[in-house]
Amino acid sequence: MSALLCRRLALLIAGLAGLGVIVVPTAAAAATCSVTTDMVSAANYWVANGTDLAPNDWQNATFHVGNLDLVRTTGVSNHRTLPWAQANNYQLQSEPNGPFFADYLAAGEAYLALQFFHPDRTTLAALDDRINAEVVSVHSGQTRYWDTVDALNMAMPSFTQMAVLDNSQADLDAMHTLFEFTRSGVAGRGLYDQFVGLWHSDASTIGTNTFWSRGNGWALAAMAKVLTNLQVTDPHRAEYLQVYRRMALTLLFLQRPDGFWNVDLTNPFDHPGPETTGTALFNYGLAWGVNNGVLPAWLYTPVVQRAWHGMTTKALQPSGLLGFVQGAATGPSDAQPVTATDTAAYGVGAFLQAGQQVAALTPGC
Repeated sequence: MSALLCRRLALLIAGLAGLGVIVVPTAAAAATCSVTTDMVSAANYWVANGTDLAPNDWQNATFHVGNLDLVRTTGVSNHRTLPWAQANNYQLQSEPNGPFFADYLAAGEAYLALQFFHPDRTTLAALDDRINAEVVSVHSGQTRYWDTVDALNMAMPSFTQMAVLDNSQADLDAMHTLFEFTRSGVAGRGLYDQFVGLWHSDASTIGTNTFWSRGNGWALAAMAKVLTNLQVTDPHRAEYLQVYRRMALTLLFLQRPDGFWNVDLTNPFDHPGPETTGTALFNYGLAWGVNNGVLPAWLYTPVVQRAWHGMTTKALQPSGLLGFVQGAATGPSDAQPVTATDTAAYGVGAFLQAGQQVAALTPGC
């Protein structure tokens, strides 16, 4: 079968799944791809047993981005994301005193992912309006909106994709200005430690040796998603790629023998148990790098495989519950201790995003 025909078949399968047609993989594929089996198990458990499934918040948005990655990977839809978006009328959260809070853009990434299956630009109206307003504000000199590391993943994927859709360099320049504040401007020093190759979570940890796993996972995932959509000629692409590769190199040396990363990346004695969300986001970001030729496969594929094996043998239970997910937090010490039954929408979503990339590296998937 030609590569072109394979691509067309993959698109057809994904499109049918998005339209509500369940396409069952062949028995041979199902038998050889444990990655997709684990993805389906985790997603099915969450949609059947998860809590607070309705809001268009960042937690559910992260799940639905991963859920659509599941459809792309397996050709099977659980019919949850489109109804969620429709029930929320494709709107974004907001509050008068903080209209450009980065978390409120997270739902936009899920709405954009739905365009692959249900192309309808009108559903992006609220996202379009929000980003246009933020761009105007940034160009007027208001550049301090992204003052935590998680803002990078909450906002940059939507910014990049909308800019590409609109062919708007102004949008990309505004995004870069906001990124530069996060990297170098927060509290006059910035959150990124270029010597360590890791990010502080917010101003309170600048100058310390505390580097939160999930916070850095958000940053690595954001760089991968931006690089996925950014034109090769973009003037800021090399900068994002440099940050991505520097982070990847540091993470290479910090992975634990069990495949996880410590919740406090450079301190294995601070809450030393496994933690899934940071590990899943690193798994996604590093596997993306191998799949896209950005990282050397011989060096990083074993890292990716160890991380996936660790999560699927220790965090994923036979029921499909994905455990060891740190609760809502801003650093390593929050929501501790993390246990085998602690789970959340964003943890499952990060796991599914990682699974899509790991499946692409796995024979039989």
